[in-house]
Amino acid sequence: MGFGPREEQKMKVVKFGGSSMADAGQYRKIREILMADPERRVVVVSAAGKRFSGDHKLTDLLYLCYAHIQYGVDCSGIFEMIASRYLDIRDELGLDLCLEPELAELKKRIDAKNISQEELVSRGEYFSAKLMAAYLGFQFVDAADWVKFNMDGTVNQEESYEALRHQALLGYGAVIPGFYGCMPDGTIHTFSRGGSDITGALAAAALDADVYENWTDVSGILMADPRIVDDPQAIPEVTYDELRELSYSGAQVLHEDSIFPVREKNIPVNIRNTNQPDAPGTMIRASFEMDQDPDRFITGITGKKDFSIISLSKRGMSNQVGVLRKVLTVLERHNISVDYVPNGIDNVSVVLPTHSIERDLYTIMAEIKKEAEPDTLDVHHHIAVVAAVGRKMAFRPGISGKIFAALGESGINIRMINQGPDELNIIFGVDNKDFKEAIRVLYNSFVTK
Repeated sequence: MGFGPREEQKMKVVKFGGSSMADAGQYRKIREILMADPERRVVVVSAAGKRFSGDHKLTDLLYLCYAHIQYGVDCSGIFEMIASRYLDIRDELGLDLCLEPELAELKKRIDAKNISQEELVSRGEYFSAKLMAAYLGFQFVDAADWVKFNMDGTVNQEESYEALRHQALLGYGAVIPGFYGCMPDGTIHTFSRGGSDITGALAAAALDADVYENWTDVSGILMADPRIVDDPQAIPEVTYDELRELSYSGAQVLHEDSIFPVREKNIPVNIRNTNQPDAPGTMIRASFEMDQDPDRFITGITGKKDFSIISLSKRGMSNQVGVLRKVLTVLERHNISVDYVPNGIDNVSVVLPTHSIERDLYTIMAEIKKEAEPDTLDVHHHIAVVAAVGRKMAFRPGISGKIFAALGESGINIRMINQGPDELNIIFGVDNKDFKEAIRVLYNSFVTK
């Protein structure tokens, strides 16, 4: 029986990350989450993550196994750690699932060097999904049977979606391993980044889910880095555009590739916490009609360190055509991308990661001087870029002034300012040494009040 059109019954695709799959106790939490909402019927899982500080992610151990194969070193001890982890989860949950033959066959292929790195590391998700399907009484749907890659490593969405829709009994509960799929020749291929997140988004898009829930170990996307700001608040609502700005500016949030399939179909994404299932988390949509907190105009504060600013001035530049183009052409020749381009009437600057220009800095400066013929040309290192992101900033006069006043009162010198015409963000540069304090000042000034 194929997965036919749904009438009134809604459906959520839910994805659980490595921390949510770490041990039997976490499996029990997942079962309770699913039982609490019958709409949660398609489950995508990661490989088991760390149980405690100092523990190992099983994917890391599988990569280590492959490294041992490459160097001709026995990996039996590491493999035993991997196998024991899954067998312990099975036994603690009291499952009647015989994994030993498959584990033995996998070890045999490892010893014979008859397995690719991608297939080996994908087995973490594979065994997680096998266990979870048995525990829930759901159907196991192997990602290799429906996530179809093209020869260039991109996903064939049309073929993948069609393949998933034809999986038997899918509408009654299914568990899918994340992170991998298959190439046209049938070999296993893994995603390069955000693997299980991408699988979950693809499944949600293929099945036209009403919501894609991504369960992790935090109660949504945080307004600031918890390593800098103590106990930052979660963002209740964020648009896809704001999420992209936060990610680009340095926030550790979902990568754009991992939500593109659901964004394409306008499916809402809900970031939730497995360990605090009652917390609403963060809802991600294209737009919101009503804001939960009308007084909050900053969605998130983030940033990155170690930038450099190349600045040049030239009298009458505003009346000359092509000066900026010449600067950017030099950088393009050296395969360097520019993050920001703040400018004035007779001056322009380019902000770019320091590591991208370190090797060829003097050559680059010489070429800019020759081709753009500036009156002055300087470079400043040790710059951090901080971004205040929020879709409502455009409707709040004087926000920039308030931000700069707050930083000035704390003795933080602003080295660069950049703001787009849509006012979705305000970006400024400070010295590396002021990076953390700048984020704390903004959070305390505009979020906690």
